Amino acid sequence: MGLDGHDRGVKLIARALRDSGVHVIYSGLWQTPRSLAIAARDEDVDCIAASMMSNSHNVLVPNLIDSCREIGCDDIRINVGGIIPQEDVQGMLDAGVHKVFHTGTSMLDIVESVADSVCPYEAPSDDSVPQSKLSRAISLCWEGRSFDHPTARPSRVIGLTGSPGAGKSTLVASMASELHDRGDKLAVIAFDPMSPITSGALLGDRLRVDFNKVDESVFYRSLAVIGEDYQHLSSIIGLLGGAGYNNVLIETVGSGQSDVAIRDHVDLTAVVVVPGMGDAVQMDKAGILEIADVFIVNKADFEGEARLVRELLDISTGRPIFETVATRGQGVEELVEHIFPAAD
Repeated sequence: MGLDGHDRGVKLIARALRDSGVHVIYSGLWQTPRSLAIAARDEDVDCIAASMMSNSHNVLVPNLIDSCREIGCDDIRINVGGIIPQEDVQGMLDAGVHKVFHTGTSMLDIVESVADSVCPYEAPSDDSVPQSKLSRAISLCWEGRSFDHPTARPSRVIGLTGSPGAGKSTLVASMASELHDRGDKLAVIAFDPMSPITSGALLGDRLRVDFNKVDESVFYRSLAVIGEDYQHLSSIIGLLGGAGYNNVLIETVGSGQSDVAIRDHVDLTAVVVVPGMGDAVQMDKAGILEIADVFIVNKADFEGEARLVRELLDISTGRPIFETVATRGQGVEELVEHIFPAAD
């Protein structure tokens, strides 16, 4: 939180937690206290694990506690790690931090502290903020449990799919920024793979979104899945509509040629492809390219872009093709206008 000096260590801890069966929301570097609090609330986490350095804990930790209180998630346990003088520990504990970790803490201690924070999901209290109620309703729904929450079908539900490394998450982030600039809200459900061995997951898609900019205009929820197990997705989409989100984007796990189940849950399926994905024969195979209502050629600044577009034109049968460079926002405004047309 606040600085970038712990990147390697944070990733190491995240992987160890994943291998221990934990679902880890990796929010990336340069997080503000507010953006971290928003992530914790919307992802319905059991524990916030904040790492920091350079004496920043004296400022950032109180700000994190205040931010959690302001947005209605002050019941989430907060653990803090980093280079923290012993004389500062009691003040943080008194302020509401659950536990403080110092250098030399074993990975087993960290895993056990997370496991200790987990408790069964309960329905939120009546005085919970709407976003907390939505987050918990999604958690219960994903477990196959019901909860009294308004439901409605959103105006536009878009499925975004494509092979691993196509830049889907970066594209989602760029579209979120574009919709924010337009004054529209967006809800994102982002799927990442769940380990079939440990049931752990590293959920890292939200780190591409600049929540310091979009703040609460984007509701982002990460979910772990094995294969294409979308049995509760339609109910979750209804919860988002009931919460007032008319623009919904579903990002799939990096998909293979036969991963086509997402089309049964959305109004429009956008397939992201990149230059170098294969020769013309790949275009003729049945599967994921068949379900596309829209083709997105991302990384359009890469070599082979013109050839890929020509090959798509041969199979697209009139379906639109958009070229984007998501890292620069190039072509994203036109794409957003097509899949999320502005209200008249």
